[in-house]
Amino acid sequence: DVQLVESGGGSVEAGGSLRLSCAMTGVSGVIAGIYCMGWFRQRPGQQREEMATIERGSSARVFMGGRFTISRDNSKNTLSLQMNHLEPEDTAMYYCAAARWGCTVSALDDYWGKGTQVTVS
Repeated sequence: DVQLVESGGGSVEAGGSLRLSCAMTGVSGVIAGIYCMGWFRQRPGQQREEMATIERGSSARVFMGGRFTISRDNSKNTLSLQMNHLEPEDTAMYYCAAARWGCTVSALDDYWGKGTQVTVS
């Protein structure tokens, strides 16, 4: 199977930057079949939001403006999210997700990490 572990969260002042990482481990054959990966976040008291997705061939989509950049290193089985000019409203738990088929919100439900907390003050 596949496990996702996020890292890189923490506390940062408004205007600062953070780079989140998601390490994907597990059965190599299953990992090779992961088509799409994405980042979601859940702010306090709100529903989970889709932030960005990236396909195996590195075709990426970002749904939250120009402050966030998603990238993927298939050789290292890692997913990253570069976040710049952070605002207090970006305070949330950030999650990594992976899908075997498709790259929609519903597809990105095959595997989830436990999240990494980002706090912007």
